[in-house]
Amino acid sequence: MYLNCHTYYSLRFGTFSEQELLQLAQENQIKQLVLTDINNTSACLNFVREAPKYDVRPILGIDFRKGVETCFIGIARNNAGYQELNELLSYHLHGDLKIPERAPILKNAVVVYPFETVLLNELDGFLPHEFIGISIRDLRRLPFSRLKTYRDKLVVQQPVTFRNKRDYNAHRLLRAIDNNVLLSKLEESELASEEDRMHSLENLVEAFSEYPFILENTQKLLEQCSIHFDFSTNRIPQNLKYYTGSKKEDEALLHKLCYDGLPKRYETISVTVQNRLDKELELIKKMGFVSYFLINWNIISHAREQGFFYVGRGSGANSIVAYLLQITDVDPIELDLYFERFINLYRANPPDFDIDFSWRDREAMTQYIFDRFDHVALVGTYVTFKYKGVVRELGKVFGLPKSEIDALSNGVVSTPKSDSVVRLVLKYGKLIEGMPNYVSVHASGILISEKPLHHFSATFMPPKGFATVHFDMVIAEDVGLFKFDILAQRGLGKIKDTLGIVAYNQPEKANFDIHDVKRFYKDPIINNMVKTAQCMGCFYVESPAMRMLLKKLEVDNYLGLVAASSIIRPGVSKSGMMREYILRHRNPGRAEREAHPVMLDIMPETYGVMVYQEDVIKVAHFFADLDLGEADVLRRGMSGKFRSRAEFEKVKEKFRTNCIKKGYDEQLIDEIWYQVASFAGYAFAKGHSASYAVESYQSLYLRAYFPLEYMVAVLNNGGGFYRAEFYIHDARMLGATIHPPCINQSYGANVIYGTHIYLGMMYLRELEERVMQRIIKERETNGKFTSLENFIDRVFISIEQISILVRIDAFRFTGINKHELLWKAHMLLGKSKRIDHPKLFPPKRGKFRIPKLDTTPLETAFEQWELLGFPLCTPFDLLKEPLLSKNGQRDLQRYLNKKIDIYGYLVTVKNTSTHTGKRMYFATLIDQYGEVFDTVLFPPVAAKYPFRGKGIYRFYGKVVSEFGFLSIEVIKMQKQDFIQDPRYAEMKTSRKKDITNQTKSRGRNK
Repeated sequence: MYLNCHTYYSLRFGTFSEQELLQLAQENQIKQLVLTDINNTSACLNFVREAPKYDVRPILGIDFRKGVETCFIGIARNNAGYQELNELLSYHLHGDLKIPERAPILKNAVVVYPFETVLLNELDGFLPHEFIGISIRDLRRLPFSRLKTYRDKLVVQQPVTFRNKRDYNAHRLLRAIDNNVLLSKLEESELASEEDRMHSLENLVEAFSEYPFILENTQKLLEQCSIHFDFSTNRIPQNLKYYTGSKKEDEALLHKLCYDGLPKRYETISVTVQNRLDKELELIKKMGFVSYFLINWNIISHAREQGFFYVGRGSGANSIVAYLLQITDVDPIELDLYFERFINLYRANPPDFDIDFSWRDREAMTQYIFDRFDHVALVGTYVTFKYKGVVRELGKVFGLPKSEIDALSNGVVSTPKSDSVVRLVLKYGKLIEGMPNYVSVHASGILISEKPLHHFSATFMPPKGFATVHFDMVIAEDVGLFKFDILAQRGLGKIKDTLGIVAYNQPEKANFDIHDVKRFYKDPIINNMVKTAQCMGCFYVESPAMRMLLKKLEVDNYLGLVAASSIIRPGVSKSGMMREYILRHRNPGRAEREAHPVMLDIMPETYGVMVYQEDVIKVAHFFADLDLGEADVLRRGMSGKFRSRAEFEKVKEKFRTNCIKKGYDEQLIDEIWYQVASFAGYAFAKGHSASYAVESYQSLYLRAYFPLEYMVAVLNNGGGFYRAEFYIHDARMLGATIHPPCINQSYGANVIYGTHIYLGMMYLRELEERVMQRIIKERETNGKFTSLENFIDRVFISIEQISILVRIDAFRFTGINKHELLWKAHMLLGKSKRIDHPKLFPPKRGKFRIPKLDTTPLETAFEQWELLGFPLCTPFDLLKEPLLSKNGQRDLQRYLNKKIDIYGYLVTVKNTSTHTGKRMYFATLIDQYGEVFDTVLFPPVAAKYPFRGKGIYRFYGKVVSEFGFLSIEVIKMQKQDFIQDPRYAEMKTSRKKDITNQTKSRGRNK
């Protein structure tokens, strides 16, 4: 009987979930229910999925509103009607159009106009599918209204938005947040009626007892409506069914592509290769995943045609079919990749393919997919209210002062008996926390469906301009829609750009194949770089934690790097098995002594330690005798991508029961389960790690043989783990000469000529983009600039903008001191108006005399610091006090287990917590010789000596070694002062002299 029910997906309006709505219906003996969220369909599919558990027949609709004003309620008679409603809503959401007062003609949906809306808009002439909604409070006015004559059109429309007073209060707060007003200033028109609650069926019938025909009309309407989506485990996939148009042609094409790929990938086609291919093809066909593989093949084929770099990873990287189709560059035979992680008969969903493109190419690839296939949309996601944020919003709504809001959002409550307003903020903060705030876009997921996506949901249009469904990836998988993951990363941009830079800077060396990675795996220079962690700027291996791990493991080959890529993930570390893995790796025989024989037998390559995602499946299957389907439930349940907690708990219990039956000791069972539980959610599939390692080796090759070109590409792609200043320093250490921006040599991005790197004008933070473009366009069209005057004649520029260029010494080719140039610029430009077009004839210049001026290196350094964000000299030259120690990274071995006094320029610091919640720091620094060293500040020291931003610090601490990795356990630390900026020091000195002279003058006058 309820045609108008809201959940909290009626964003910043509703107050409870779709499950809570169903529970409410069950409590009130309601057997059928229409979900009609406001201009939103996020909850619809899950509502249908969950309804049978509550013995409720679900019906779907949409509450079409203009702001908070209900225009009409659309209710789907069937799935076609639901699609009609989704298309109608999407049309208005895409174009940001107002909902019309009158609904268009709908073939498979009914329309209900609220009583008040009909009266207000004087609606008349209702069509067969149109009805008038009457709420309980409308019954008071119905006898006195002209609408009482529409007996056949009146239906019960009792909105359901609240369960109780607390929900209503939360609603008022959400509306105040949405309107960005104080609660006291919130207008009544912005609120729903407090009476918008669900009554028991008995009470509802009683309320309408004088109008039984309204109840009959409502029941008749509901009986017309039925909706169905298949959520069963053996559901048919809803992705594009056939790539070519038929099953037979799809299978033939996949077979042909694989056999065409065999000689390209394998010199000799062994029995192992052939058997693996046959097995995979059989299963892919059997499970209906052929089109899924062909679509991925189509995507990467287009990328190769466009010259776009990509990396295929995910569990699909364990597949030989993916390798032959060039979706991935990982050979599953060479790496002995676990087949059942890629695919098995128990899993309903296809393998994951995460395809990374350069951040510059991703949008073009997304556009291609939308153009190439018919039914495409991005996957949605829900951005929820976070506790800190909602407390801040509620503080504003209640009118609290900023200082109190700041304290509350940081968890600081002034007194145990806080005032009533603070208590309300905290109370409703907890209630609203976790509610959806708005619908956004999934980081990478794209849906390609057999049916129009409006069959499943309405879509909205985010700023990028690609239609996006209202539901997330979990709901998508539930209904049989499996996403294609198209991601962006900067590492591929670095590789691609390096090739272009090498082509112009060292063309004679540009004839190498960056995809010949098997040659890179055997290169001793590259492998030594990995072993010694000389990996700055290289994809996935440059962070301090990774450098530390590589040194501890003494990794010097591709397979070792594959393992390290997964070992660095939080799960292995959390379980304590990272340390154990290192110990077993460095100490032959330890694995046999320490590992359980079954675990060692399952994972001999990793010394009986779970490293890869498929190890969870192996342990569950071979150690605990779970079947492969149950093992996959375990893996997915821990990954956070799986919804059925009950199913997960059932499998978890079976894990323990089976282990007990096999006679394992309780302590061993607990230990293995703890490893599984702490590890699974963060692990990579081995094929995924291998894909990362391929890209790492490509990056390492470029750094080894084209280090300067590579560092320029790193900088031009936004850097990496560290800030730009550090990569510029690294380029200098690799032999580059670094130049500040120059109007005749520089572009927006960095550029290299031989070994000379000219910084891009993009680093001049106050230089306008349009000015950069003008300079570059004019130079490329009419040649280099010959003087300041020549530049001013040719480029339209303000005195403020040219001052930036002069101060950074961008006119140094003139040989004139920049102070003199600034004088000149002011005299030439002054305050006169400029016209934005070239002059037919150069203007005549008046002659003027400029005093002789000088610039010191210190002034230059501070000027660079201000304009670029860092100086191009070593920051150690700018210290106020001379260094009292000459120690550097080169001395750490000599001081092993001894105390050292050392200075370092802070590169990066990682704040972390111990298991007791105390803060500690890991910091990476550059010494006075330009070498990198690492420090650790344990909680007592961290509390006493916190880092205070960028700068140079003096450390006193003990040099320690862990598995050969040297670091300093800090005992004391002090930040060093830089000298006073000489530009402002002179101003202060001059001002002091003026004040002194004025004082003396006054004294004489007296």
